[in-house]
Amino acid sequence: MKTSNSNASIMDMFEKGKVLKICAPMVRYSKLAFRSLVRKYNCDICFTPMIVASDFMRSVKARDSEFTTNEHDRPLIVQFAAHDAQTLADAACVVAPFSDGVDLNCGCPQRWAMSAGYGACLINKPELVKDMVRHVRNQVDNPNYTASIKIRIHKDLRKTVDLCQKAESAGVSWITVHGRTSEERHQPVHYDAIKTIKDSVSIPVIANGDIKHLRDVESTYQLTGVDGVMAARGLLANPAMFAGYEDTPLECIWDWVDISIEQGTPFTCFHHHLIYMLERVSSQPERKVFNSLSSTSAVIDYLQNTYGSVHDLGTCTHYLRFAGKLQRPSLEMTLQWTAVALFLYVEIGILVILCLPFISARRWQSIFHLRIWNSLAWLWNKVFLTMIIVLIVLFLDAVREVRKYSNREVGSDAKLQPNMFDHLHMKLFRAQRNLYISGFAVFLWLVMRRVVTLINQLASVSSTTAALQAQADGANQAAKKYMEDNELLKKTLMEGKGDKATAEGMELLRKNTEKLKEELKTSVDALKNSQSEADAMKKQMEGLAREYDRLLKEHQELQNLQDSGNKKDE
Repeated sequence: MKTSNSNASIMDMFEKGKVLKICAPMVRYSKLAFRSLVRKYNCDICFTPMIVASDFMRSVKARDSEFTTNEHDRPLIVQFAAHDAQTLADAACVVAPFSDGVDLNCGCPQRWAMSAGYGACLINKPELVKDMVRHVRNQVDNPNYTASIKIRIHKDLRKTVDLCQKAESAGVSWITVHGRTSEERHQPVHYDAIKTIKDSVSIPVIANGDIKHLRDVESTYQLTGVDGVMAARGLLANPAMFAGYEDTPLECIWDWVDISIEQGTPFTCFHHHLIYMLERVSSQPERKVFNSLSSTSAVIDYLQNTYGSVHDLGTCTHYLRFAGKLQRPSLEMTLQWTAVALFLYVEIGILVILCLPFISARRWQSIFHLRIWNSLAWLWNKVFLTMIIVLIVLFLDAVREVRKYSNREVGSDAKLQPNMFDHLHMKLFRAQRNLYISGFAVFLWLVMRRVVTLINQLASVSSTTAALQAQADGANQAAKKYMEDNELLKKTLMEGKGDKATAEGMELLRKNTEKLKEELKTSVDALKNSQSEADAMKKQMEGLAREYDRLLKEHQELQNLQDSGNKKDE
């Protein structure tokens, strides 16, 4: 950490006609990481969050946690809340080597601050303010070190003018005026009051209140003639506001991620700043989902998935600068699921083509039997197996995700994160979508394979049917010719005259007779075989009958012997 250059003064930045752009002191927000971010987007001067001077001086832990800076954090103004001149001067001496000035908070309207004697209650104590400014000027050993005050206005503007003039006489470097009273919160800013104060003093005056766009800087300057403007909520919503962006550019989002990770920003602060940055460019359901995230990795994953970033956190390179609004978040798919969905559409297209009614199965078979498909058959089988494995793995992963988010219960976290249900619902929707895509892709892939097989089988059956039809046609032709020959024979025999007719008839009769002889011979042979078999069977039956008679006779004899034996026993 380097000390400030005693030869350089922040007052040199106030030039006539130039309006300085300043980041306001914001409790919990205008810390080193956020100051580093806004400095990248044309912010001229940054304030630290308000620090209670007495706590700062009493505790080393408070000093280490409340005030952090580095060599690039310049120009830097440290704002203190104090009600004691010496305490403020002591605190200023501690931070003087590491900053360019201190600012006394005379404008905080919060009850705790005013009840403790800090903030807006000091605008009613001009002598005390004058004394505190004088103590800082006298005790800080750096003539270029600034001492400024930030105030709100009185209902009676003359009191405000008196306060500013007394502070000027004590050597205050400049005055920041929030153009509302301590009772006002969101009412319109009193630009006429700021202009009156500017005209009543000779030191620089900075205007504060309702600076939400770069155009507001110019309009405020035109209305009041101030030397600078200070923004708070406008910079929270859009840290690149002073660079002319209407809404937070994507590059600024990733700059904040880089800076936060590099400087070890606590997650709560990191997350809250992103909530403000995305507020203008996201819908209410999208904000609910984002607000429910609970870790840095979850936030980065959401940003990458939602806005399609290919940002590399390791090298801190940014791929795109937007001049307008961020793209609207949507439930975009990752690259692998986009590829699976595209593959599903291709499958549907192929199935539609295969089912076209005017292309026959035999035509498809001829297409499938082209040489190019034979050479790619080995690749086709490998691709088929690979795609099945990949789709099944993705399907099982989607099933796991669905079960994970279906069984997830918000439970006790609902009190701490009331929007967690919406986040889980979005995750479940994505998992179910991926499940349907992968499931239908597997199903259609198998259907497509089966359709191709059925087309080949149908083409083969069609070819076989055509061959059988040709064979039947041939048999019909032969029968028809035979019948024609018979008719011709009859006609010749009945109507023929002369030797020629007789010869033709005899020839046909001879041919038919030969055919009949062959058939008769075949029948005679079959009859002889049947007769031989009948004789053999008859002989076999006669033998069986004789054997039966013999067995019957023996049985009768045995029966008679048994009867005679029984009579003797009696």
